[in-house]
Amino acid sequence: MNKINVLGAGLAGCEAALQIASRGIFVDLYEMKPVKRSPAHSSDGFAELVCSNSLKAERVDSAAGLLKTEMRRFSSVCMEAADTCKVPAGGALAVDRELFSEYITAKIKSHPYINVIEQVVENIPEGITVVATGPLTDGALAESIKRRLKSEHLSFFDAAAPIVSADSVDMSVAFTASRYDKGDADYINCPMNREEYERFHSELIAAESAPLKDFDRPFTVYEGCMPIEVLAKRGEDSIRFGPLKPVGLRDPRTGHRPWAVVQLRKENTEGTMYNLVGFQTNLKFPEQKRVFSLIPGLENAEFLRFGVMHRNTFIDSPRLLSKTMSLREDGNVFFAGQITGVEGYMESAASGILAGYNAAALLEGREPVILPDFTMMGALISYICDESVKDFQPMGANFGVLPPLEEKIRDKRERYAALSKRSLDWFDSNIRE
Repeated sequence: MNKINVLGAGLAGCEAALQIASRGIFVDLYEMKPVKRSPAHSSDGFAELVCSNSLKAERVDSAAGLLKTEMRRFSSVCMEAADTCKVPAGGALAVDRELFSEYITAKIKSHPYINVIEQVVENIPEGITVVATGPLTDGALAESIKRRLKSEHLSFFDAAAPIVSADSVDMSVAFTASRYDKGDADYINCPMNREEYERFHSELIAAESAPLKDFDRPFTVYEGCMPIEVLAKRGEDSIRFGPLKPVGLRDPRTGHRPWAVVQLRKENTEGTMYNLVGFQTNLKFPEQKRVFSLIPGLENAEFLRFGVMHRNTFIDSPRLLSKTMSLREDGNVFFAGQITGVEGYMESAASGILAGYNAAALLEGREPVILPDFTMMGALISYICDESVKDFQPMGANFGVLPPLEEKIRDKRERYAALSKRSLDWFDSNIRE
């Protein structure tokens, strides 16, 4: 049958539906509003922007700007709406949230190939289906997804650690080693003397936390992912005997064991990104930058993702998804949006574009599109589908997910411009608006 199902009319679902319908394929778009709203939503419109009206930077030599430029090449409805509904915001692209939602809702509801079904879906329908139900997916549908995945590959994360760019770590201070020299030198270690540690601990416990949203309460934090600032308040040595323990390590500058050590672990195969081990946190972003920059070696660290703590539902994409956005074990089911582990408005929309495009290609017997990992869209999808990523947590657009340039460019702005050019040169040759 010439029809594809799409579950959810958020940013990802709307992009997927229009990618499919623009190819003359009928879409049944299931949306639970107005029958039911999630705790995060306040209107009955589609593509509702919940937290902010900012879609981040417009500059093409920024990660967010590159992502949006790539999305335009696929005739993104979110970018079309943003251009129509934008409001002044300096170098950022910000929109009137109500007009943005109204624009996309009207586009969806007026499309002759899209049939909107206002219904709470409890099971994944038969046939080719794009699941774009968002980070608050729960209830019967969440159980249905679990059954379809044939495992407990549906995660709820409490707190995630920050990620820094590998080339921004001061390796004249930090050093690579594993504890007791076991295995390869897989970790970057940032050593602290007693004075440095005590200052860090003092600033950490005094730092300001971000408020939890209503739909994050009640919030139970598991001991294994306790926010670093909460653990630190248990006593002056609580984190020094926990994630900052220095055992099995020697600072090559002194030849002695440090008072405390912050370890950084590879976040991706290329080693361009490292996460701060044990540093799950709910501190406000400026506070994370201020406090974590006190760690020796991270004084000038570039934070590619700050730590977050909120309720989120996502699948274990590295084990489940192919780069087409379909399940490896069931090619008829595609996932898109934050449920896949992309983080951010435009990241969600971009994943919806690819899921919709490839769902349509499957129905029509065409080859799917798999974008190169040196494009921002391709890199994000490559990351969430990378089986080498063990401790999977949501990721937004950043230049750390891109493979490095062949030529090393020291100036960050020039390097970012070159990374953007590499991507857009490929789009110029292969995909145009």
